[in-house]
Amino acid sequence: MDLQRAKEIVESGKLIRVTFEGKEIYIQHVDEDKKTARVYPLDDPASEFDVTLDQLVEQ
Repeated sequence: MDLQRAKEIVESGKLIRVTFEGKEIYIQHVDEDKKTARVYPLDDPASEFDVTLDQLVEQ
């Protein structure tokens, strides 16, 4: 996923289907400098982690 699209998803406030390694995730924050996103699985909101944007796939 590119940086601009990831930012659009975060700013939209809508739940847009995005996956990481086949699991649906929610993007909380995008770090423009590092090109990473703070995410958590929809089925486990307590498990936050960072991923590079190129690992995210919009469905």
